[in-house]
Amino acid sequence: MIEKIKELLGKEADDLLTYKAKFPAEQLTLPSGDFVDKVFYHSDRNINVLKNLQWIFNHGRLANTGYVSILPVDQGIEHSAGASFAPNPAYFDPENIVKLAIEGGCNAVASTLGVLGMVSRKYAHKIPLVVKINHNELLTYPNKFDQVMFASVEQAYDMGAAAVGATIYFGSDESTRQIMEVSEAFQYAHELGLGTILWCYLRNPAFKQDKDYHVSADLTGQANHLGVTIEADIIKQKLPENNGGYKALNMDNSSYGKTDKRIYTELTTDHLIDLTRYQVINNYMGKAGLINSGGASGANDFAEATKTAVINKRAGGMGLISGRKAFQRPMVEGVKLLNAIQDVYLCKDVTIA
Repeated sequence: MIEKIKELLGKEADDLLTYKAKFPAEQLTLPSGDFVDKVFYHSDRNINVLKNLQWIFNHGRLANTGYVSILPVDQGIEHSAGASFAPNPAYFDPENIVKLAIEGGCNAVASTLGVLGMVSRKYAHKIPLVVKINHNELLTYPNKFDQVMFASVEQAYDMGAAAVGATIYFGSDESTRQIMEVSEAFQYAHELGLGTILWCYLRNPAFKQDKDYHVSADLTGQANHLGVTIEADIIKQKLPENNGGYKALNMDNSSYGKTDKRIYTELTTDHLIDLTRYQVINNYMGKAGLINSGGASGANDFAEATKTAVINKRAGGMGLISGRKAFQRPMVEGVKLLNAIQDVYLCKDVTIA
């Protein structure tokens, strides 16, 4: 298995597989088969939340490892159905989305109320369902970017879902309202016994400076910290690509946010594993799992997905949530891609950095 991973990583294999992280792994809570007992048993989550989280951790090819592989297909709203499913029209049919997650050995499938509700009676007992309760739609003219509620926690509970998911656009004009809405929804979800997964995305034109700081470790790390503050059990975040978002936004002597130079000198380096570890640090030192997104589909999906999985695992993350790379291709190939991601987490030779 390690030889195939090295082949996919190419010339980056040695660096990514042998790098020693700056911040010590010994201070983190790492994924493990007893993660729910080790972490959430001591929290304020009720017994049904523990049961549903354990169900997610016990399902699919990664069962009992503490790692998760989730198939997210909410792009029909987030990126428009035509743009998302034209490459493979079979996925206009909700059942094929769930079938891909099952055939691909995923821990769970995350999608919209409509997709999962259409097939929940057939599949809710066969794979954990994660209902995404808010979305950004792209039909308003001109396009606007705001996460609004499309579904209720009760609807997710009634269809037998294991968890709810939501997005907050941290840094946007609408973020305060979104924080309040999602915090209230997550509280209710926990009361009903559902797990909570938060897409912790940044959204503000000012974050694009000399680089795109929507993917800076310092800003995404703080978004993660806000996410676990409202009791997200798992955080979904884009893989960091750079650092210094706070410094760039304060170049004009403005007083945006607060930072500390030790973030950049003692807690991180420019290495992708260190940048991702800073995201894990902000997830209460790993007590809330970090799953990184797989990104858009492209020419080198297998190599890119494997690289992202290696970085996430070695940084101390909990897994990958990859959609377009899997469903924008024939199902057999989508299954192979999901399995390639899972192989990283099953491979004992890919160790914590």
